[in-house]
Amino acid sequence: MYNLKKFRGAIRTGSLTATAMVLCACGGAMDGGQMAEETYVIKFPHVTAPGTPKGRTAERFKELVEERFPDKVTVEVYPSSQLMNDDDSLEALAFGEIQMIAVSLSKFDRLTQAFQIFDLPFLFPDLTTVEAFQASPAGQDLLNVISDKGFLGLAFWHNGMKQFSGPMPLRLPENAEGLKFRIMESDVLQAQVQAIGGNPQKMALGEVYQALQTGAIDAQENTWSNIFSSKFFEVQPYVMETNHGYIGYFVAVNPDFWLSLPTDIRTGVEDALNEATAWGNAQSEEINQTARNNVAESGRSEIVNLNDEELSVWRETMAPVWQQFEDQIGAERIAAAAAL
Repeated sequence: MYNLKKFRGAIRTGSLTATAMVLCACGGAMDGGQMAEETYVIKFPHVTAPGTPKGRTAERFKELVEERFPDKVTVEVYPSSQLMNDDDSLEALAFGEIQMIAVSLSKFDRLTQAFQIFDLPFLFPDLTTVEAFQASPAGQDLLNVISDKGFLGLAFWHNGMKQFSGPMPLRLPENAEGLKFRIMESDVLQAQVQAIGGNPQKMALGEVYQALQTGAIDAQENTWSNIFSSKFFEVQPYVMETNHGYIGYFVAVNPDFWLSLPTDIRTGVEDALNEATAWGNAQSEEINQTARNNVAESGRSEIVNLNDEELSVWRETMAPVWQQFEDQIGAERIAAAAAL
């Protein structure tokens, strides 16, 4: 079992490097003569439900890989935190106990501040703009920023744009005063909630429903697909359609594992991942729209549509967060995204 204390100390100091890893394969020890005969296993845990954009894209990736490499490569997908949560998967990947992750970009605060750009409120108006930035040189550079810490980035996957939900209509930031908001582990999101007078509570996705149900938290922010699949609409009477932020995932592998794959398999798996990424990202908006319609039809939660004037107040209230994190993220990187 990996040493959690050692890992946490390393990520706090930023000194963690890719650890030596033995490829997870069936059939005992490997040597050069055996390599071609091995069955390579890619363990791929994630925290969202199978019907979400990430869940569907992970399954598509599995299908493509196993179609192309029957009896050579097996992809084991574990949705809904069945194997581990996001925090544990970061540690497990760095130590080679799993082979692939697709973790929310917000979760990487402790490893790099560069990903904080994706949490800036109202920076990206829609997924088209997000995708344009991620495909740009500034976005592609982000794939390699933590490879020296054991995370080699291969792709970005979309979930969607975020909405606020709460116990009352939040038409203006002042309506959020004093409310306890669940957020992901992100300093930017913490500052965002503080800017509107809320009380941010960092919490794992799997704990949110019960926390809302018991009143441990009052409100949260999420995509329509997560609001529906995690049933937050059952315990939140109002959802505000703000599209104020973005949730996406950093798809990464352990560098030592990746380089240990035979070249033909590594190339084929990467091709399958690229195809699954394009397929999944193209579907994410439709999946979220369907989830929105399901929430509306449930009658359990009222969707509050904010007008332009109200949204303008939200933008102005949250605007100082950009300046607060400009030094950490990089002014040029923010400017490149804003220009799109």
